[in-house]
Amino acid sequence: IVCLTFDFDGISGFVARGSPTPSPVSRGEFGPRVAAPRLLALFKKYRIKTSWYVPGHTIESFPDAVKAVVDAGHEIGHHGWRHISPVEFSREEEEAELVRGNESIKRISGEYARGYRSPAWDLSPNSIVLLQKHGIQYDSSLMGHDYDCYFARQGDVVELKKSLVRGRETGLLEMLISWSLDDFPHFEYMRNPNGSIQAGLMNATNVLENFVDDYTYMTRVQPDFGILTYTFHPHVIGRGHRMMMLERLIQKLMEDGAVFMSMEEAMHEWLARQKAGRKAAAE
Repeated sequence: IVCLTFDFDGISGFVARGSPTPSPVSRGEFGPRVAAPRLLALFKKYRIKTSWYVPGHTIESFPDAVKAVVDAGHEIGHHGWRHISPVEFSREEEEAELVRGNESIKRISGEYARGYRSPAWDLSPNSIVLLQKHGIQYDSSLMGHDYDCYFARQGDVVELKKSLVRGRETGLLEMLISWSLDDFPHFEYMRNPNGSIQAGLMNATNVLENFVDDYTYMTRVQPDFGILTYTFHPHVIGRGHRMMMLERLIQKLMEDGAVFMSMEEAMHEWLARQKAGRKAAAE
Protein backbone atom coordinates (compact mmCIF):
# COMPACT_ATOMS: atom_id res chain seq x y z
CA ILE A 1 0.00 0.00 0.00
CA VAL A 2 1.16 3.53 -0.79
CA CYS A 3 -0.28 6.59 0.93
CA LEU A 4 0.26 9.99 -0.66
CA THR A 5 -0.23 12.55 2.09
CA PHE A 6 -0.17 16.35 2.12
CA ASP A 7 0.50 18.81 4.91
CA PHE A 8 -1.64 21.68 3.64
CA ASP A 9 0.03 24.36 5.75
CA GLY A 10 -0.83 27.38 3.62
CA ILE A 11 0.75 30.40 5.27
CA SER A 12 0.48 29.03 8.81
CA GLY A 13 3.96 27.50 8.86
CA PHE A 14 5.63 30.75 7.88
CA VAL A 15 3.63 32.77 10.40
CA ALA A 16 4.43 30.26 13.16
CA ARG A 17 8.14 30.63 12.36
CA GLY A 18 7.88 34.37 12.87
CA SER A 19 7.79 35.30 9.17
CA PRO A 20 4.47 37.10 8.52
CA THR A 21 5.90 39.46 5.89
CA PRO A 22 4.73 39.57 2.24
CA SER A 23 7.37 37.34 0.66
CA PRO A 24 6.99 34.26 2.92
CA VAL A 25 3.22 34.73 2.99
CA SER A 26 3.18 34.67 -0.82
CA ARG A 27 5.14 31.39 -0.74
CA GLY A 28 2.49 29.91 1.49
CA GLU A 29 -0.35 31.25 -0.67
CA PHE A 30 1.07 29.41 -3.67
CA GLY A 31 -0.20 26.19 -2.07
CA PRO A 32 -3.95 26.85 -1.98
CA ARG A 33 -4.03 29.24 -4.94
CA VAL A 34 -1.92 27.36 -7.49
CA ALA A 35 -0.61 24.00 -6.29
CA ALA A 36 -3.72 22.43 -4.79
CA PRO A 37 -5.77 22.60 -8.03
CA ARG A 38 -2.84 21.06 -9.93
CA LEU A 39 -2.59 18.24 -7.42
CA LEU A 40 -6.32 17.53 -7.42
CA ALA A 41 -6.30 17.36 -11.23
CA LEU A 42 -3.39 14.89 -11.10
CA PHE A 43 -5.14 12.60 -8.64
CA LYS A 44 -8.34 12.72 -10.65
CA LYS A 45 -6.36 11.63 -13.71
CA TYR A 46 -4.98 8.57 -11.90
CA ARG A 47 -8.06 7.95 -9.71
CA ILE A 48 -6.07 8.16 -6.49
CA LYS A 49 -7.43 9.09 -3.06
CA THR A 50 -5.03 10.90 -0.76
CA SER A 51 -4.90 12.35 2.76
CA TRP A 52 -4.54 16.05 3.54
CA TYR A 53 -3.57 17.26 7.03
CA VAL A 54 -4.88 20.79 7.29
CA PRO A 55 -4.37 23.37 10.06
CA GLY A 56 -7.52 25.20 11.09
CA HIS A 57 -5.73 28.40 10.08
CA THR A 58 -5.59 27.15 6.48
CA ILE A 59 -9.25 26.11 6.54
CA GLU A 60 -10.36 29.50 7.79
CA SER A 61 -8.00 31.47 5.51
CA PHE A 62 -8.55 29.47 2.30
CA PRO A 63 -11.93 27.73 2.65
CA ASP A 64 -12.56 27.36 -1.08
CA ALA A 65 -9.25 25.58 -1.61
CA VAL A 66 -9.88 23.17 1.26
CA LYS A 67 -13.50 22.57 0.19
CA ALA A 68 -12.20 21.54 -3.25
CA VAL A 69 -10.11 18.84 -1.54
CA VAL A 70 -13.17 17.65 0.38
CA ASP A 71 -15.38 17.67 -2.72
CA ALA A 72 -12.81 15.57 -4.60
CA GLY A 73 -13.21 12.83 -1.99
CA HIS A 74 -9.86 13.11 -0.22
CA GLU A 75 -9.37 12.60 3.51
CA ILE A 76 -9.03 15.66 5.74
CA GLY A 77 -6.87 15.06 8.80
CA HIS A 78 -6.07 17.24 11.81
CA HIS A 79 -2.87 19.31 11.72
CA GLY A 80 -3.44 21.65 14.64
CA TRP A 81 -5.13 25.01 14.36
CA ARG A 82 -1.93 27.01 14.25
CA HIS A 83 1.14 25.29 12.83
CA ILE A 84 2.82 25.01 16.24
CA SER A 85 4.20 21.85 17.84
CA PRO A 86 2.06 20.61 20.76
CA VAL A 87 5.26 20.29 22.78
CA GLU A 88 5.13 24.08 23.19
CA PHE A 89 1.67 24.06 24.77
CA SER A 90 0.29 23.43 28.22
CA ARG A 91 -2.26 20.63 28.41
CA GLU A 92 -5.10 23.15 28.32
CA GLU A 93 -3.62 25.00 25.34
CA GLU A 94 -3.04 21.78 23.43
CA GLU A 95 -6.62 20.64 23.98
CA ALA A 96 -7.93 24.03 22.90
CA GLU A 97 -5.93 23.74 19.66
CA LEU A 98 -7.33 20.26 19.06
CA VAL A 99 -10.91 21.39 19.64
CA ARG A 100 -10.60 24.53 17.54
CA GLY A 101 -8.96 22.65 14.67
CA ASN A 102 -11.54 19.89 14.79
CA GLU A 103 -14.40 22.37 14.67
CA SER A 104 -12.87 23.93 11.57
CA ILE A 105 -12.64 20.50 9.96
CA LYS A 106 -16.25 19.72 10.89
CA ARG A 107 -17.47 22.96 9.31
CA ILE A 108 -15.64 22.39 6.02
CA SER A 109 -16.11 18.62 5.67
CA GLY A 110 -19.19 17.75 7.73
CA GLU A 111 -17.34 15.45 10.13
CA TYR A 112 -14.54 15.48 12.66
CA ALA A 113 -11.09 14.18 11.79
CA ARG A 114 -10.15 10.55 12.44
CA GLY A 115 -6.46 11.09 11.75
CA TYR A 116 -3.94 13.52 13.24
CA ARG A 117 -0.48 14.65 12.21
CA SER A 118 1.42 16.96 14.51
CA PRO A 119 2.94 20.17 13.21
CA ALA A 120 6.71 19.58 13.41
CA TRP A 121 6.09 15.83 13.90
CA ASP A 122 6.35 15.66 17.66
CA LEU A 123 3.96 14.86 20.51
CA SER A 124 3.74 16.20 24.03
CA PRO A 125 3.29 14.00 27.13
CA ASN A 126 -0.44 14.85 26.87
CA SER A 127 -0.98 14.33 23.15
CA ILE A 128 -1.97 10.67 23.00
CA VAL A 129 -4.54 10.96 25.81
CA LEU A 130 -6.02 14.09 24.25
CA LEU A 131 -6.15 12.61 20.75
CA GLN A 132 -8.05 9.59 22.00
CA LYS A 133 -10.36 11.78 24.08
CA HIS A 134 -11.35 13.70 20.96
CA GLY A 135 -12.01 10.70 18.75
CA ILE A 136 -8.77 10.49 16.82
CA GLN A 137 -8.20 6.91 15.65
CA TYR A 138 -4.68 7.21 14.27
CA ASP A 139 -1.67 9.48 14.56
CA SER A 140 0.92 10.07 11.84
CA SER A 141 3.77 11.78 13.66
CA LEU A 142 6.20 9.03 14.78
CA MET A 143 8.96 7.08 13.08
CA GLY A 144 9.40 3.74 14.88
CA HIS A 145 8.94 1.68 11.69
CA ASP A 146 9.05 2.32 7.97
CA TYR A 147 6.58 -0.17 6.49
CA ASP A 148 4.36 -1.29 9.36
CA CYS A 149 2.06 0.25 11.98
CA TYR A 150 2.02 -0.07 15.75
CA PHE A 151 0.04 1.22 18.72
CA ALA A 152 1.42 4.30 20.44
CA ARG A 153 2.71 4.10 24.02
CA GLN A 154 1.68 6.47 26.79
CA GLY A 155 3.89 7.24 29.77
CA ASP A 156 7.41 6.39 28.60
CA VAL A 157 10.10 7.49 31.06
CA VAL A 158 13.12 8.76 29.13
CA GLU A 159 16.19 9.92 31.03
CA LEU A 160 19.77 10.30 29.85
CA LYS A 161 21.38 8.39 32.71
CA LYS A 162 18.81 5.58 32.89
CA SER A 163 17.51 3.01 30.48
CA LEU A 164 14.19 3.57 28.73
CA VAL A 165 11.10 2.62 30.73
CA ARG A 166 8.31 1.87 28.29
CA GLY A 167 4.80 3.05 29.02
CA ARG A 168 1.55 1.24 28.34
CA GLU A 169 0.35 0.51 24.84
CA THR A 170 -2.74 2.51 23.88
CA GLY A 171 -5.39 2.05 21.23
CA LEU A 172 -4.05 4.91 19.10
CA LEU A 173 -2.57 3.50 15.91
CA GLU A 174 0.62 4.99 14.54
CA MET A 175 0.77 5.41 10.75
CA LEU A 176 4.47 5.97 10.30
CA ILE A 177 6.31 8.78 8.52
CA SER A 178 9.93 9.68 7.76
CA TRP A 179 11.88 12.84 6.98
CA SER A 180 13.54 10.99 4.11
CA LEU A 181 10.13 10.61 2.41
CA ASP A 182 9.11 14.23 3.01
CA ASP A 183 9.50 16.76 0.20
CA PHE A 184 10.20 19.72 2.49
CA PRO A 185 13.81 19.02 3.58
CA HIS A 186 14.75 17.92 0.06
CA PHE A 187 13.30 20.84 -1.85
CA GLU A 188 12.41 23.89 0.22
CA TYR A 189 15.01 26.62 0.59
CA MET A 190 14.53 28.41 3.92
CA ARG A 191 16.23 31.33 5.63
CA ASN A 192 14.88 31.08 9.15
CA PRO A 193 14.48 34.04 11.54
CA ASN A 194 17.21 32.58 13.80
CA GLY A 195 19.69 32.84 10.94
CA SER A 196 19.85 29.15 10.05
CA ILE A 197 19.51 28.08 6.41
CA GLN A 198 17.85 24.99 5.01
CA ALA A 199 19.47 24.50 1.61
CA GLY A 200 16.78 22.43 -0.11
CA LEU A 201 16.63 22.70 -3.92
CA MET A 202 17.67 19.08 -4.54
CA ASN A 203 17.55 17.56 -7.99
CA ALA A 204 14.06 16.10 -8.35
CA THR A 205 15.21 13.09 -10.36
CA ASN A 206 17.62 12.07 -7.60
CA VAL A 207 14.87 12.41 -4.99
CA LEU A 208 12.56 10.35 -7.20
CA GLU A 209 15.15 7.57 -7.25
CA ASN A 210 15.22 7.55 -3.43
CA PHE A 211 11.43 7.51 -3.23
CA VAL A 212 11.11 4.61 -5.67
CA ASP A 213 13.85 2.60 -3.97
CA ASP A 214 12.06 2.80 -0.63
CA TYR A 215 9.00 1.22 -2.23
CA THR A 216 11.11 -1.45 -3.95
CA TYR A 217 12.81 -2.32 -0.67
CA MET A 218 9.44 -2.63 1.06
CA THR A 219 8.34 -5.22 -1.50
CA ARG A 220 11.49 -7.23 -0.72
CA VAL A 221 11.41 -7.19 3.07
CA GLN A 222 7.61 -7.23 3.48
CA PRO A 223 6.36 -8.90 0.29
CA ASP A 224 2.96 -9.85 1.72
CA PHE A 225 1.92 -6.48 3.16
CA GLY A 226 3.45 -3.11 3.91
CA ILE A 227 2.40 0.53 4.05
CA LEU A 228 4.64 3.30 2.71
CA THR A 229 3.81 6.93 3.44
CA TYR A 230 5.04 9.86 1.38
CA THR A 231 4.61 13.37 2.76
CA PHE A 232 4.27 16.42 0.53
CA HIS A 233 3.44 20.09 0.98
CA PRO A 234 1.40 21.68 -1.82
CA HIS A 235 3.49 24.85 -1.87
CA VAL A 236 6.64 22.72 -2.23
CA ILE A 237 5.66 19.85 -4.55
CA GLY A 238 3.42 22.09 -6.67
CA ARG A 239 6.29 23.65 -8.64
CA GLY A 240 6.60 22.45 -12.24
CA HIS A 241 9.59 20.09 -12.18
CA ARG A 242 8.43 18.61 -8.88
CA MET A 243 4.93 18.01 -10.21
CA MET A 244 6.54 16.11 -13.06
CA MET A 245 8.54 14.11 -10.52
CA LEU A 246 5.37 13.29 -8.57
CA GLU A 247 3.60 12.08 -11.69
CA ARG A 248 6.57 9.90 -12.61
CA LEU A 249 6.52 8.50 -9.07
CA ILE A 250 2.85 7.60 -9.40
CA GLN A 251 3.42 5.99 -12.80
CA LYS A 252 6.41 3.95 -11.62
CA LEU A 253 4.70 2.71 -8.47
CA MET A 254 1.59 1.74 -10.43
CA GLU A 255 3.77 -0.23 -12.84
CA ASP A 256 5.29 -2.01 -9.84
CA GLY A 257 1.90 -2.99 -8.43
CA ALA A 258 1.32 -0.37 -5.75
CA VAL A 259 -2.18 0.08 -4.37
CA PHE A 260 -2.90 3.69 -3.43
CA MET A 261 -5.09 4.39 -0.40
CA SER A 262 -5.88 7.24 1.93
CA MET A 263 -4.36 6.88 5.37
CA GLU A 264 -7.73 6.10 6.87
CA GLU A 265 -8.30 3.33 4.33
CA ALA A 266 -4.83 1.93 5.02
CA MET A 267 -5.53 2.03 8.76
CA HIS A 268 -8.68 -0.06 8.31
CA GLU A 269 -6.82 -2.50 6.06
CA TRP A 270 -4.06 -2.94 8.66
CA LEU A 271 -6.55 -3.44 11.49
CA ALA A 272 -8.53 -5.97 9.44
CA ARG A 273 -5.38 -7.97 8.73
CA GLN A 274 -4.43 -7.93 12.41
CA LYS A 275 -7.88 -9.20 13.35
CA ALA A 276 -7.74 -11.93 10.73
CA GLY A 277 -4.29 -12.98 11.94
CA ARG A 278 -5.45 -13.26 15.55
CA LYS A 279 -8.48 -15.27 14.46
CA ALA A 280 -6.37 -17.66 12.42
CA ALA A 281 -3.93 -18.13 15.32
CA ALA A 282 -6.78 -18.99 17.69
CA GLU A 283 -8.24 -21.67 15.42
